[in-house]
Order: sequence, then C-alpha cells, then structure tokens
Amino acid sequence: MYDLSLTIKIIKMKKTITQTIASLSLTLFISNSAMAQSQQNLILKNQNMDNHSIHYQNIKVNGLNIFYRESGDATKPTLLLLHGYPTSSHMFRNLIPILSKDYHIIAPDLPGFGFSDSPDHKEFNYTFENLATTMQAFIDQLKMKRFAIYVFDYGAPVGFRLAMNNPEKITGIISQNGNAYKEGLSNEWDPIQRYWNESTPENRIALKDFVSKEATWFQYHHGVSDPSLIAPETYTLDQKFLDREGNIEVQLDLVKDYRTNVALYPKFHEYFKKYQPKTLLVWGNKDPYFLPQGAEAYKKDLPKAKLIFYNTGHFALETHVTEIAAEILEFMATLSK
Repeated sequence: MYDLSLTIKIIKMKKTITQTIASLSLTLFISNSAMAQSQQNLILKNQNMDNHSIHYQNIKVNGLNIFYRESGDATKPTLLLLHGYPTSSHMFRNLIPILSKDYHIIAPDLPGFGFSDSPDHKEFNYTFENLATTMQAFIDQLKMKRFAIYVFDYGAPVGFRLAMNNPEKITGIISQNGNAYKEGLSNEWDPIQRYWNESTPENRIALKDFVSKEATWFQYHHGVSDPSLIAPETYTLDQKFLDREGNIEVQLDLVKDYRTNVALYPKFHEYFKKYQPKTLLVWGNKDPYFLPQGAEAYKKDLPKAKLIFYNTGHFALETHVTEIAAEILEFMATLSK
C-alpha cells in the first residue's frame, strides 16, 4: 500500500540535505575566498617589506666573509654605496630607507671594517688595490651588471678602481667627500705624507693616534655647527672595531698605501675625461681632510658634474641626510638603466 506520509518525509529530508550542502558550499567558498585574499594581502605586505626593509647579508668572497646591507626591489636600478674610514656601511643607515623606495641599494663593509672579516695584516695584504679586487669579486658574485656608485673617503679610490675596470657597468657616480685630486688634500695629511716619503718605524708609530677615540670623535664633530645631530653610536661603533686586537696595524698599512691612490689620480682623471660619467658631488665644506678645492677640481674633467656644498664636516650624512638624499633621488632619475 502506498504510504503518502513516508514520501513526504523523504522529500523533506532531501530538501534539507540539499540546503545543507548548499550552505556548506557557500561557507566553504567564502572561507576559501577570504583565505585567498588573506594570502594575497600577506604577499603584498611581504613585497612591501622587501622593498623598504634593510636586509643584513653575508657572502664569502675570496675566502673572506663580507657583510653587506641590501634594500629595495632588485629589478630597479642599483646603487652601490662604498663607505670610508673609520666607519662601515652603518654610515648609510639613514640614507638607505629613503633611497630604497625607488632603487635597489647594496652597501658592503670593506675588509678590515665593520662586520666583514678583518684578518691579521700579515695574512691579508691591506692595500687599496686588494680592497678593490675583493669588491670586484663581490660585484661579480652578486652578478651586478649595471649600477651607480656612491663613494666616500676610502670608498673613493676603491670605487674609482672599479669604475676604471668596469666602465660598461657604471651608470653614474656620486662623490660625497670622496677625493680624487691633490687640491683636496689638507694639512692634516702632512704627517701621513711624511710616512709615505720615509717609511721608518718612528714615522709609523707617530701615526698611532690616528686610530684613537679622540681622532674618531674629531672626524665626526669637526666643522659641525650642531653637534647634537651626531648620533653617539656612530663614533662609538667605529671605535669598537678600531680597537680590535691587531687592527691598528691594519689601519696603518692602509694609511701607508694611500699614497698609491694619489699616484693613481691621473688615471682617475683619464677615466673621467674619456667616459664622462654623470656625476653628483655632495660635499661637507668644513671637512678637515678633504677640502672644497678637491670637489671643485672634478669640474676640470667633468664640466657637467653637479656640485653642492653643505655647511658641515666630513660625515655630511649625519647632519644633512635629507638634503643629500633628495639630490641623489633627482640625480638617479636622470641615469640610464
């Protein structure tokens, strides 16, 4: 006998099951969509962090650990920052976040400085040619094909050696108190030049105060109108590295070898004249070591170079990072890819 009530129950049950399945499907769809959106947001967030965060990297170069800071999108134009004495890539800590929004920034510590290896001076030949050789291997390992360079102090003779050896790679040059002319050498170099001319133990010992905390403090503060702008961790960190066992001999070896940079000045000038790299000169005009005349001398070989003086000392980034960064961004926008 046909049971109508049973049929009705079965129909209602099927309808309930169908509604439940539909509800579960909708819930699953919404959940998956939300998860996908969340993942997309995370990817975008990570990309944004990658573009603006500073990454602290290490790489083995010719048997040495080389520490470097990297920031920005690697598909964008690259700027290589080369520090000077007695500091490290730490000097660029305020500049990198400004530039990395638009450019790919790489800032290594040279051997003997910062967080890079500092082998004993009897185990590693501390010459500027060897520093440049190490940096050549560094850019080769990172496969840096085209880039601009920012050179400061010791970074200048290293960077200009790289430029001469890789003219096809260099898109532009920024020199911040990075000397390449005899006119730029102040009287502070007199005792050093005495050592160049007479490499006696007495003249070497006479330069040991060059790495003292007083000398480091002087480099940061001389010519600065507002000393409160100088962060104490700068000269404190530099001195910590200078005070490492055996480091004084490392630094005196480099001081002695600086004469090879002066001897190379004519070669640097030939490179400037021949290739006419786009150049920006940003210079602290109260620098006790590298005089304004040294900045002005660039114009003899690079008449189109832009020169800006700032009323400050050697470490101009400590007092004028915002102004210098604005000039760099404008300059970088003019360079070929």
